[in-house]
Amino acid sequence: MPMFDIAPPPLSYFDPGDGRRIATRHRKAGEGRPTVLFLPGYASDMEGAKAESIDAFCATREVGCLRLDYSGTGSSGGNFADGTLDRWLGETLAAIDLLTEGPLIVAGSSMGGWLALHAALQRPDRVRAVMGIAAAPDFTDWGFTAEEKQQLASAGRLERPTPYGPDAMVTHRAFWESGAALRLLYKTVALDQPVRLVHGEKDEDVPMGVPIRLMADLGSADVQLRLIKNGGHRLSEPHEIHAILVELAGLLELIR
Repeated sequence: MPMFDIAPPPLSYFDPGDGRRIATRHRKAGEGRPTVLFLPGYASDMEGAKAESIDAFCATREVGCLRLDYSGTGSSGGNFADGTLDRWLGETLAAIDLLTEGPLIVAGSSMGGWLALHAALQRPDRVRAVMGIAAAPDFTDWGFTAEEKQQLASAGRLERPTPYGPDAMVTHRAFWESGAALRLLYKTVALDQPVRLVHGEKDEDVPMGVPIRLMADLGSADVQLRLIKNGGHRLSEPHEIHAILVELAGLLELIR
């Protein structure tokens, strides 16, 4: 449940340029105010507690909020099996270009944090700050064992159990392969914008070494990591969402 009892914007759709039907919820910014773009994680959507709480928080400050579902997920059209990291990054950049004006904060959850970093790299004139929530850059590399990578290469798909629902988590070869060209870690990530990372101490999906490595690699001088005791990967408990909103409020102060 979101932390504020505020009605969400209506569901709408846009075409990034090739007939795809991408679902969004867009709360317009007040005059002179920035917009927060929220990017969900892998196989997730824009209707989760973090996304809804960020949207409602933005409403209390007349800050814009744009949420989207990548093609093949949530309310968007398309097949999940066709989704690749570069395809979903293209949809993210199209949403920035076609639907928003003015300064942006891009907040990404898990895989969305990886996309948020790339969005900032490709739209440095628009993205003024980045928030990574259990951010998972390069997870197509470190997130799979050698045996799993071999199965993806040979069979074209991999199913793994997940604690987040009854269905197995499916990864397709095209998505896994697309991550290789978009890796960021172990070289300088040439961002100058402020970056805030919120991570759970007991995140079993994205180990603590990932945000520590990312902090070291980011070129920005203003990078902070907020570690939540006993926090897992989802970071959807009320006190965890509160911590995320505190960091978001701080970024909003920086880009006034």
